[in-house]
Amino acid sequence: MLAESLYIDWNNSFEVLDKAYESGLFVLIIGPKGTGKTTLVREFAARRKKKLESINFSLRTRESHLVGSKTLESGTVDFEEGILVKSMKEGNMLYLDEINSAEADVLLRLDEALDDRRQLVLKEAGGELIEATKGWFVIATINPLSHVGTKELPPQLLSRFPVRIRLDYPPEEIEMKIVKKYVVSRSHENELVQGIRLANTLRQAAAVEELYYSPSLRETIAFGRILDSGMTPRQAADVVFANVYTQWGNIEYQKVNDIITSMFGN
Repeated sequence: MLAESLYIDWNNSFEVLDKAYESGLFVLIIGPKGTGKTTLVREFAARRKKKLESINFSLRTRESHLVGSKTLESGTVDFEEGILVKSMKEGNMLYLDEINSAEADVLLRLDEALDDRRQLVLKEAGGELIEATKGWFVIATINPLSHVGTKELPPQLLSRFPVRIRLDYPPEEIEMKIVKKYVVSRSHENELVQGIRLANTLRQAAAVEELYYSPSLRETIAFGRILDSGMTPRQAADVVFANVYTQWGNIEYQKVNDIITSMFGN
């Protein structure tokens, strides 16, 4: 029996993932940071009882992380397989997190494995042909192009993920249910409502570029947990939501501070 789920499936993502898995179609999940994309993928793998291999892409990700590289040990040259090759051979579930942060050469190599043949020529190991084991399944996530370090995916790579799930911040009542899974006390429910409302106010301001930063679900969860520790709601709002804005200067911080004061007082 599965442990209690930390993911609240408010937009029927599990149903879409199930249909895609059964149809052998790879999935792309699109949404901002901190909306539960990774939690969703982990719990889906657990439901399907599949081993999950994952890689978080960045500018530092190289082809060798995907396919592998030659190694020299005790005078013997060997080849250590990368995560892509391992998952294909074993038929595991592969999670490509923040794929639109990867460099073009990395995406090109990935594209080779994701086409309908599900094959990869391993030129690094003498041209070995890798064929994906039945059940191999790939889920990728991308962040909006407004996020630092992201870039537009090439059309041919987008086409490898014909099933797309849009995962945004949940409605306030759903976010409350999520936060309650992580907090202990039920004595500050009204303050939690205010914290979630504050987060959404800041998100809306960031969406129209009035602020530089949009708080995630992680922050509303942190707000609830720090209330559990005995901190006052105003203090919690300052340390979780307001103080991060000081990195963009006092004017930015003061905008957020004024919003918090209007909601929580001085």
